Amino acid sequence: MSTDTQPQWKLDNLGQFGEPREFEVTKERTIAYAEATNDEHPKHLNGEVAPPVFAVVPVFEVLGPSMGTVVPGELFMTVVHGEQDFRFHQPIVPGMTLVSRAAPVGVHGARSGVQVVAKAITETTSGEPVVEQYMTAFFRGAQLDVHEGEPVTSHGFPEELRGSKPLGSVTHAYDPDQTQRYSKASGDPMPIHLDENFAKQVGLPGIIVHGMCTMAFASRAVVQTACPDDPTRMRRLAVRFSKIVQPSEKVTTSVWDAGGGRFPFETVSDNGNVAIKDGLAEVE
Repeated sequence: MSTDTQPQWKLDNLGQFGEPREFEVTKERTIAYAEATNDEHPKHLNGEVAPPVFAVVPVFEVLGPSMGTVVPGELFMTVVHGEQDFRFHQPIVPGMTLVSRAAPVGVHGARSGVQVVAKAITETTSGEPVVEQYMTAFFRGAQLDVHEGEPVTSHGFPEELRGSKPLGSVTHAYDPDQTQRYSKASGDPMPIHLDENFAKQVGLPGIIVHGMCTMAFASRAVVQTACPDDPTRMRRLAVRFSKIVQPSEKVTTSVWDAGGGRFPFETVSDNGNVAIKDGLAEVE
């Protein structure tokens, strides 16, 4: 009888896309997302176009679960959201029917855990590209000495800009009910964002803000600084999640101009924690 109790990874499933899922984009849904992230841009609030980070909503039910075809089920309680990288081909607007599919595409062992990269492709029903996005999840404490498939995407902060004056800085405060509103608008029901007692039971100081909500707050600052006239000029938005944020905190996103339409950014909480590192927006 085997005594091997190590979690069993299914690396043969790398690159295998799951079944596509359709999503109907409505004005009400895009406005709800804008309101849940305190987005004040008129094109988002009037439902003309979806905010950039709304692109995670149509893939929510396929992107994260795609990792389950590779990662042992017993490790999912150790997962944290590591990075998110959107590549925009055309804006998401009400009336669209989107078709999304996702696959785990990379697994990389690290000193303190394992990184798993998943990719989602969102298209129109006629096959026109809308958004490609990569999500990197980090499984804390997992052990796997492999590097297979696609690497974690690259969007590091340019060190030559460190210490220089940013193009702009924008401070945003969260509302007391921010996580409840974001959960409803995004479809993300994780209890660490909603249940104070549960959050403390798993070692957190209390309810924490969804990482994607903080990314949406950062995107508001990027739009305000780099493309206030037309948010759909954004072609890429990538972040590395670094520290948790609680609803009582304020965050300041600073945006630099690296030239060539590249705008690195970082988001820092008022307690000094860097919530988002290695932020990068590309604007045409």
